[in-house]
Amino acid sequence: MEAVLREAYIIGLERVSAWSDLLDQINVFPVADGDTGRNLTSTLSPLRELDQGQEKIVKRLLLSARGNSGNIAALFFSGLLSASSPRLMPQAAELGRDRAWQAIGDPVSGTMLDVVDALPKLIHGFPDHPKGRDVAGITNPLAEVVRKTHERLPKLKDAGVVDAGALGIYIFLEGFFKGLVKDTGAFRTVNDTFGDLLKVSSGFAGSSETGYCVDMVVRFDGESMPAIDRLAEHGDSVVVIPHEDVYKVHLHTRNRMEAKTGIESLCHVIEWADDDLGRQTARFRPDDTAQCIHIMTDAAGSITREEARELGITLLNSYITAGDISLPETLFKPKHLYERMRTGVKVSSSQASVFERHQHYESALSRYDRVLYLCVGSFYTGNHEVALQWKATHDADDRFTVIDTGTASGRLGLIATATARASTRAKDPDAVVRFAQSAIEQCEEYVFLDKLYYLARGPKQPGPAGVCALKAPCTV
Repeated sequence: MEAVLREAYIIGLERVSAWSDLLDQINVFPVADGDTGRNLTSTLSPLRELDQGQEKIVKRLLLSARGNSGNIAALFFSGLLSASSPRLMPQAAELGRDRAWQAIGDPVSGTMLDVVDALPKLIHGFPDHPKGRDVAGITNPLAEVVRKTHERLPKLKDAGVVDAGALGIYIFLEGFFKGLVKDTGAFRTVNDTFGDLLKVSSGFAGSSETGYCVDMVVRFDGESMPAIDRLAEHGDSVVVIPHEDVYKVHLHTRNRMEAKTGIESLCHVIEWADDDLGRQTARFRPDDTAQCIHIMTDAAGSITREEARELGITLLNSYITAGDISLPETLFKPKHLYERMRTGVKVSSSQASVFERHQHYESALSRYDRVLYLCVGSFYTGNHEVALQWKATHDADDRFTVIDTGTASGRLGLIATATARASTRAKDPDAVVRFAQSAIEQCEEYVFLDKLYYLARGPKQPGPAGVCALKAPCTV
């Protein structure tokens, strides 16, 4: 695959990651469970590693796919990735479209399927060296396809929004095609493109759901087709994706343990992940948090994605890489991370690209009148400097306030939590900024350890005398 394509895929992925909160906020179809942004980001994360080879990445896309939107997207991209150059993309888009439609037992128009339907015709005769006008001729009609999803599905019309999955694929493709022509310096904001169709109506009441959304990887012994057909006995909304000697299966079930036991009698369950639909739909609500200034902070503050949603906080992720898996830090479950560490898998972390961070700032400012970014200490990362540089050229109205907290971990999390709560009580944004500055001065963090397994001097500043790596547990 040509380098320009690999780079364009990463641009598309980073846009989805930066706008994932918005996708979650408008995710009302098929159920209002608010996870489309999370699912698409998790599913498409392997695109960061395309230098490992197309076949390997396609397998990882299929096996890591989460939710309805993620599974459809994984199949679409399994076809799109067959193009090794821009000129071959029309045929690849057709292959991806066909795979996406064929895998769904009951496909529905008014979703991302409409976008993948429209793409092949729009890129017919796509050149090896596209220009900006070629991109506009693709993204403008695709935006119109996304707008029309609002009219096609009654639930979307009641909620007053476009389909979250369709919007997610559009955001990706706009970034992808602009990446192909090296024109990523300025995007028309998603809010400017779709206007009032990005905020759930205050009167919308999503129906309460029960049961679980399950994603699994299974392997069958002997004749597999009869057993595959029997999977439908254990749930509905079934999607089955064959790949080499395994199958990726997505379904909804009322009783996850009963379903798991029944499925294990049919095949070997290699991986299993489930989400409680009752819990997710119960906590879904329109983005009506009454903050006089929106709070943004780095995920280095140890606030989970779920806590951030409750508090009305935007989190900026760095990335964790464990072996050949790379995910935003709030999407890497601690259990899975520690399992890999125990087996000796190399784990490292890295900052999001400058482009992705810029997209996060743009996303927040396009949705909120004022934004306060409580930045992880500049001692640890360059996030503070990147934010100030962006502000200098993109914030003429002074709506984006950036504070170097000098903190990380629990202390940063406490400061952000307290400031978010203060913002719901205050009417003056500047008063909240002053509160945050006072909280930084007053907040202290104490850490008590039962056992100290590893201790190493950091690279930027010498530690106290005698600090060294410990090879064995040490009780503290």
